[in-house]
Amino acid sequence: MFWERLLTLEDLKKEPYCIQNILWDIDPTEIMAPILTIEGSEILCKVPIKGYVFYIETTWEKPELFLMMHRSSGYAETIAKIEEIPEDLIKEAVEENKDKIKFGMCPINEKIKLWLKRELELS
Repeated sequence: MFWERLLTLEDLKKEPYCIQNILWDIDPTEIMAPILTIEGSEILCKVPIKGYVFYIETTWEKPELFLMMHRSSGYAETIAKIEEIPEDLIKEAVEENKDKIKFGMCPINEKIKLWLKRELELS
């Protein structure tokens, strides 16, 4: 484990490198996609993903918002849990993206992006 404990929203606000490298347009389904795919007679290699990705964990009774660090080597680790987000925003995002959930990981939606950007003082 890279971090001793999961960061909170307040901790995250003190981590400018993390904030500057959040990948707002990547969702967890892209991270979980195979590195190599075959299309016809070609073998295609996925472009490495490096940065931080928010996702909603849905395998538990109550969905929760997390931040994952992803390295270009393929190593990934959840580093933050955002408990301050309103529950109705989480529920709405899960309902909106229910067809995109993969391995219990659900993408965030635009409303959550706006809430996070406001909380992280990016807008």
